[in-house]
Amino acid sequence: MAKLIISNDWWTAPAEGEGGRLVLVTGRRCMGNVIATGLYRYRVEVTWPYEGDGKGLPTYADSKVMEEVTDALNDCFDRDPVAIMTGIYTGDGQRNWVFYTRSLHIFQRKFNEVMAPFPALPLQFEAEEDPDWQEYREMCECEVGDSGE
Repeated sequence: MAKLIISNDWWTAPAEGEGGRLVLVTGRRCMGNVIATGLYRYRVEVTWPYEGDGKGLPTYADSKVMEEVTDALNDCFDRDPVAIMTGIYTGDGQRNWVFYTRSLHIFQRKFNEVMAPFPALPLQFEAEEDPDWQEYREMCECEVGDSGE
């Protein structure tokens, strides 16, 4: 079987959160070949609620940790693609990372390994089956122009 090629092409666009404040939506382009495998059936959303500035955006210190966590998670799953980060939502008082994974159990183990060096964060997790990647498709509607799926 050929090696799965996972795009590292990202886009960012502004959106409005439930509270009416700015949310920056960052999505990974060109996931059609991954979706077509049918292997990544579970969507996991990891949310970090934070005390933001007056616009609902994270403080500089929080944003630095968020980027370090994002990079560490992407590095881990680039080496072992049991999961793929497909979206990042930042604003309205929370950072939300969206992953699609083959295995919830292995995702949890890998996630915990990545997070071990970081200080304890107030993370919340939600997981559900999404074999048709509905959330990803909806997120892509935020991109200005073609989603490149």
